[in-house]
Amino acid sequence: MTQKGVEDHSVGKQRTERRQDRMRSVLVKRQPDLTLVLANIHDPHNVSAIYRSADAFGLEKVHLYYTDTPFPSLSKKTSASARKWVDSERHNTPQDLFASLAGYQILATSCSPLSQPLRSWDMCRPTAIIMGNEHSGVPAELLARVQGELYIPMYGMIQSFNVSVAAALILSEAARQREDAGLFARPRYSEEELARRLGEWLEK
Repeated sequence: MTQKGVEDHSVGKQRTERRQDRMRSVLVKRQPDLTLVLANIHDPHNVSAIYRSADAFGLEKVHLYYTDTPFPSLSKKTSASARKWVDSERHNTPQDLFASLAGYQILATSCSPLSQPLRSWDMCRPTAIIMGNEHSGVPAELLARVQGELYIPMYGMIQSFNVSVAAALILSEAARQREDAGLFARPRYSEEELARRLGEWLEK
């Protein structure tokens, strides 16, 4: 190998090592027991923004419940490739969705009299938050089966946030609680699972 070839190989190896170190540093902070359920959210910009927030706040997976509207087509540019790093699991029935979330505290965003402020909920528990679309909210068949409802306190004239903004605010609060509890300070995966996921990411 020529000197130039040796130098190129060394640079390439350094880049690979930096990429691997970066991926591992992200994976050790992933929160496999915190997730969102997107229920019939049809606007692609909102869905893309939610995926970006999911990645930013350490979610491993987002659940998709689409029954009366197709999942939107997302451009790679607007989603900033966030879907590449956040798994998606699709569900067609409430039974399938809730079976997949067994053991989770399942909450729904809502403005009903039963709804409690965001900060009153313990987000350090295994938690799934169902986000409905801005027109019809969380589907009734899901709302009837959740363990609780939450709202984000607001102090202005407008009564609701954009769904992607609401998702970011909810995940920010969950991340705050989990950081205070030390859940980002140690890997949530076993070494075997961490190695498996790192291998998958390196193939992306």
